[in-house]
Amino acid sequence: MTIETERLLFRPWREEDAEVLYEYAKDPRVGPAAGWKPHESVEESREIIRTVLTQGENYALVLKELGHPVGCVGLMTPSLHERERDEADGIKGITVGYWLGVPFWGRGLMPEAVEALLEYCFQTLGCGRVWCGYFDGNEKSKRVQEKCGFRYHHTNRSIALADGVICTEQVSCLSRERWEQRAAAHTSAAHGESEDCLLPAGM
Repeated sequence: MTIETERLLFRPWREEDAEVLYEYAKDPRVGPAAGWKPHESVEESREIIRTVLTQGENYALVLKELGHPVGCVGLMTPSLHERERDEADGIKGITVGYWLGVPFWGRGLMPEAVEALLEYCFQTLGCGRVWCGYFDGNEKSKRVQEKCGFRYHHTNRSIALADGVICTEQVSCLSRERWEQRAAAHTSAAHGESEDCLLPAGM
């Protein structure tokens, strides 16, 4: 997969990314909020690249102006509850996940990345629904999802995380229909029409 936005490039993780990964993943404000413990060494980061980040659809989020990763995005199989809902509705679903290094918070980078990932999910993969979640207290992730059009769907309680921490996860989703309506509204807004007048009530 190759995705590029105005400021970002998605690419596979490489072992030589270990030092920069450690620089951001060692911060205790990053990992625990996403469900994993802070990295403790460059070698641990290198091992995680080998065994986790190069498996499946995990991508380094490269900031073009720096030329190196500043975060991560990934696509995953939905959990059992979400899969059952997708199967009942006869659609293909997928889950997105992400994190961003602290020095780059507040710049709108993650909404930019997630919007590009959504386009890939709906247009290239043919998904009918995209799932995303955040653990209670992770207001930054919640705002990213809201900005990208996700709506609350259900709550998963008693989720066991790193080091035995138990958390509650709020799960949201975005349907293909709503994504297409938002995309049309944004296109029309770019041509001078009011976006508020283009989304149906309740969307």
